[in-house]
Amino acid sequence: MDKALYIAMTGARHNMLAQTNHSNNLANINTTGFRADFAQARSMPVYFGEGSPTRAYALTESPTSDFEQGPLNETGRDLDVAINGNGFIAVLGHDGTEAYTRAGNLVIDANGFLRTGNGLPVLGNAGPISLPPLEKLEVGADGTLSAVAIGQGPEAMVELDRIRLVNPDLQNIEKGQDGLFRQRDGLNAQPAAEVRLVSGLLEGSNVNAVSAFTEILSLSRQYEMQVKLMKDAEQNSEASSQLLRIS
Repeated sequence: MDKALYIAMTGARHNMLAQTNHSNNLANINTTGFRADFAQARSMPVYFGEGSPTRAYALTESPTSDFEQGPLNETGRDLDVAINGNGFIAVLGHDGTEAYTRAGNLVIDANGFLRTGNGLPVLGNAGPISLPPLEKLEVGADGTLSAVAIGQGPEAMVELDRIRLVNPDLQNIEKGQDGLFRQRDGLNAQPAAEVRLVSGLLEGSNVNAVSAFTEILSLSRQYEMQVKLMKDAEQNSEASSQLLRIS
């Protein structure tokens, strides 16, 4: 009885973890540049000493993220950029390490630093991009930042810096708790000339709302089944105890 109870218990626990994964995807359906996380489950044998496995338990993992491109939505704003194809924008994470994002809703803060919409410094050729007071800023397809100083005309446009665009091996990156991607080996990705930006657009989340909601419902039914199995195991155990008392 304890074998069935253990399998059902671990199955119910990891059904809840998988639900959390899909719920997070659904909650970020409107998050700019969000990449959905996959979830998978598998059985794992439990070994005691050097003998054969005596139990099995369920294990839910999030092996990677979905890197399919999300929809490109037109905004008409000069500082809104989207990556057309593969690649990432390099930013400085809250922990001080280099990280990568697809969110291109850029802003210039009061100190002249170029940041993402959630306040992360955007990296350029020599670290965080700092801009002087300017009249107009344009972002080129290769990430080049061209600006017109205050009081100057369009003919005075000069190149200031270049957004660091990277295209790391997708097998070598993972998403952190902050929603940013980093290389598994701890190294920084090299700039990639093939990564291209388009201005006036933002990439939406690539979460499929119908699929995510369906998965949540399916996992909920699976959880109910696991709980029922635990109750059945308990009832069988009580019935066995009664038979032993009678004998």
